This record gives sequence, structure tokens and C-alpha cells, in this order.
Amino acid sequence: SADSGRNLGLDSIPMGLPMSDPTAWATAMNNLGMAPMGMTGQPLLPDFDPALGMMTGIPPINPMMPGLGIVPPPIPPDMPAVKEIIHCKSCTLFPPNPHLPPPATRERPPGCKTVFVGGLPENGTEQIIMEVFEQCGEVIAIRKSKKNFCHIRFAEEFMVDKALYLSGYRIRLGSSTDKKDTGRLHVDFAQARDDLYEWECKQRMLAREERHRRRLEEERFRPPSPPPVVHYSDHECSIIAEKLKDDTKFSEAVQTLLTWIERGEVNRRTANNFYSMIQSANSHIRRLVNEKAAHEKEMEEAKEKFKLALSGILVQFEQIVAVYHSASKQKAWDHFTKAQRKNISVWCKQAEEIRNIHNDELMGIRREEEMEMSDEEIEDPSEMKETEESALVSQVEALKEENDSLRWQLDAYRNEVELLKQEHGKASRDEDTTKEQQLKLLQQALQGMQQHLLKVQDEYKKREAELEKVREDKLKIETLLETLKEQESSMSRVCACSQEKESPVEKTLNNSPVKSEREALLVGIISTFLHVHPFGASIEYICSYLQRLDSKICTTEVEVLMTRLQTTFKQELSGVGASLEKKWKFCGFDGLKMT
Repeated sequence: SADSGRNLGLDSIPMGLPMSDPTAWATAMNNLGMAPMGMTGQPLLPDFDPALGMMTGIPPINPMMPGLGIVPPPIPPDMPAVKEIIHCKSCTLFPPNPHLPPPATRERPPGCKTVFVGGLPENGTEQIIMEVFEQCGEVIAIRKSKKNFCHIRFAEEFMVDKALYLSGYRIRLGSSTDKKDTGRLHVDFAQARDDLYEWECKQRMLAREERHRRRLEEERFRPPSPPPVVHYSDHECSIIAEKLKDDTKFSEAVQTLLTWIERGEVNRRTANNFYSMIQSANSHIRRLVNEKAAHEKEMEEAKEKFKLALSGILVQFEQIVAVYHSASKQKAWDHFTKAQRKNISVWCKQAEEIRNIHNDELMGIRREEEMEMSDEEIEDPSEMKETEESALVSQVEALKEENDSLRWQLDAYRNEVELLKQEHGKASRDEDTTKEQQLKLLQQALQGMQQHLLKVQDEYKKREAELEKVREDKLKIETLLETLKEQESSMSRVCACSQEKESPVEKTLNNSPVKSEREALLVGIISTFLHVHPFGASIEYICSYLQRLDSKICTTEVEVLMTRLQTTFKQELSGVGASLEKKWKFCGFDGLKMT
């Protein structure tokens, strides 16, 4: 149908398009970025890529290029494109006025592949629309409306830009000038759910790829995690203690020891093991001090070697400078050429400069040594004292450490003894406290039972008082009943006397089915109503009519009255099964004949 979109292939319509003006057609196709078509309908360039269109800024490749003598040179991109007349098989497209502003378009939706085409001729068909717009690219679907517009969905987004180029063109079907065969095309972006869905899927895919790429980059640049620290055990403790004594494995073992202490593995049972490990870590300080002293000794020896080598280099420099000076004396100088003299003087200057630099360096080293020697001479007696004092201090510190360790052990033993005493004391106290608590609980339970008994007694007294009141009320009621019975018996005697005195006319009235004036009125109204309805009426219909006159009338009252008057009203059943219906009819005339 015209309103339903359907897929159309490029091969469904023949491409043989008669062109009255091949130059204009080639120019229009060049501006649109399309491959020109030959007279037989075949593309002149079969390998033409439609993506290389006008929107990318690359002119389309076709055989009608400048220099072939078929079409003038292409328009540069900074100048507006000249729109030409386009001749198709069934219609002709006339360009808009070039001086008018370009047609207005809405904001381009993301991933737009669908265009709105308005201003179509009334006699335009889907075949003509396909003939015009398939030159812009592969058309997936056309949805045509009865109101001279349609929606076209292309395979790619760049084809929409080519279709927008045709906005403003006037279309004419064949050579007709009828209004129904002409129109002005208006091409604009259209918002389609399929386009938006495809665009969102593409964006999500790109986002997933970007996240994956970033994750790979982060994993590549992430530093390796440190090896896990083992949990404390006696076996691991012995291994770490051996590693602490080894210089090559000391740093790893110290890190494990630090982690254990921070985790809180130190307790009363493992304190001695941790103390021995800390002591071995402390003994490593001596090894580090000895290692530092060895490195300092090596540095001093290297300094001595450097000083000896530098002094030998300076001696050789002095000898070379002496050679230059002897060559500069007149006895030998006169025999050299001018160029040779110049070179010898330059070399002499360079050697003197280098010698002076190295000499200053050596003198600086010697000055530093003299300064150090003078400092040592001044500080020799004090240093001796300091060394003696430091030895004494170290011994005192060692003794202090031993005393502290012994004191800590004593404190640990004392704490253990106190804990044991406290545990025994707590056990005895707990027994006493439990007995006291049990006694208190029993006392509280007794008090609660007593209070409950008192409450029950109060309730019992209240219930007894209530029972007494109920008995008194019962007696009063019985006396009242007796008095009432006596009054009823006296009244019945009076009524019997009065009934004996009543006339026989009243007895006949009392024996009649109509017992009151109201029932007589109802009989009259129902009779007139059913007389109007000769085929009968349901009880609900009759009551609805009567309730308009008096809202207090109920259906049971009316039905009872009508059943009593069987000679006046007759009930009939009509219908079968679920459609069974009861209807009342007026039979008063028949009743008169029978009576």
C-alpha cells in the first residue's frame, strides 16, 4: 500500500534514462557526487564508490572529467554548486532560482538515514520517487502518504546529504502542465526510531570498545602487586628467623615480621619467638655498620689511587709544557716555519691551561686532606674520650636492654599469676552471685504471685456483686411479665365481648380479601394499569409504576395482594429455561361471569 514501507532493491527498476541534455545530467550527477549513467542504463564507471561524494570534499571520479571535452571543469568547493535541469525517465527536475536562499532544514537527528520529501505531485507514484532518489544511493524503504509527501530510508547516512541537494527542485511528470503532475520538492531530515536505535547501538559498541581499550591500557601500566605475606605459624616463624640471619634474604624477612606485628600476631604464647626475631634484626645493625665501614675504606683507597694517578698525569703535563718552552727558544724557534711556530704556540697554551686546571684540582684535594687532618688533630683527645664514652654507653645500653627484657619477663609472669588468681576469685564470686541472683528471682516470683492473687480476689468480689444485681433485675422482669399477662387476659375478654356485639356486615367485610381502603385503592390502580397492558406485565414493572405514586410500596405487599385476588388477577409463565418470565394479567371481566 502507499502508507506501508517496503524494501526496494536497486535492481527492481531499470536504469535506462533518456537524457535530452547529457552535459546537464553529468553536471548534476557531478554536483551530487554520483556516478554518471550511460544511455543504456549501465554506469560509465563500475568501480565508483558512492562514499566519495560531494559531502567529503572529494570530487567524484567519472570519465566526464576536464580535458575530455564533454563537460566543463568542476566547480571549486568554495563556490556554490550550479544546479542544472535533470531529465529522468518519467519526469523532469527543474532547479530553483540560484539567487534565493537555500531551503531551511531542521536540526539533523543523530544517525539520520531517513528523509522527509514534501511537495510531490498528486499523480506521483512510488516508482517515480524511486527513479528520482535512487541516484542518491541505495533506498531501503519508501513510505508514501496520500497527502503528497513520503519518507525515504537510505542505507547510509551520507546518502541523506545527497538527497537534500534536490530540495527546492520543481518536478514535472512527463510533458504535462497539469497541477496534479507538478510540484516543488522539499527534502528535510526525518526523525526515525530505527535510525536512532542503530545509532545508539553503534555508540554503545564504540563505548564498549573504548572501555575495553582503556582496561587493557590500565592493566598494561598497572604495577605488579606485591607477593602475599604468609600467615603466622611456628614453622613459618622458624623459617623467617633463619632468613633474618641471612644478608641476602633479610629485607624480605623483615617485611614479613613487620606485617605479623601489625596484624596483632604477638600474644603471650608467641612473645618469646617475636623477641628472638627482633633481637636478630637488631644484630643485623652491626653487619650494616661493618658493611658501611668497608665501603668507606674502599672509597678512601679509590681516592688515594685517584690522587696518585692525577699527580702522575700532572708530571707528564709539566714535561710536555717544558718541551714546548724549549722549542720556543730562539736556538730551535728559527728553524721552524711560520705555520709550525703558530701550531707550537697554540699547543703550548692548551697544555698550560689543562695543566693549571688539573693542578688546581690536585691542590684542592690536598687542602681538603689538610683540613681533615687539622680537625682530627684538634679533636683527637676528645675523640678518644668519645670512643671510650661510646663504648661505655654501648655496654650500659646492652645491660639496660638485658635488664628491661628480664623485667618484662617478670612482669609477664606476674600478670599470668594475677590472671590465674582473678580467674579463681571470679569463679567463687560467680557462684556466690548466682546464688544471690536465684534467691532474688524467687523472692520476685513470690511477690508477683501474691499480687496476682490479690487481683484475682478483687475480680471475684466484683463478679459476685454483678451477679447479685443480675438476680434482682431478673426478679423485677418476672413481676413485670406477670402483670402484663394479667392485662392481656383482661383485654382479650373485653375484645370478645365487643366482637359478639358487632354486626354481621362487619364480619363479612373482615372475611373479604381486601382488608383496608389502601388495598382497595391499590387493586383499582393495578387493574387500570393491567387493562392498558392486555398482554400482561411483570411484578417489577407494576411496582415501578406504583412506586412513582407512593415510594413506600414494596413488591411483596403487591404480590401478596394479587395472589389473594385470584378472580381479578391471573399469573402466567412465558419463555423457556433462562428466559422464563412471570407475568400478571387482569381477568376481572371473566371473574364476574364466573361469580
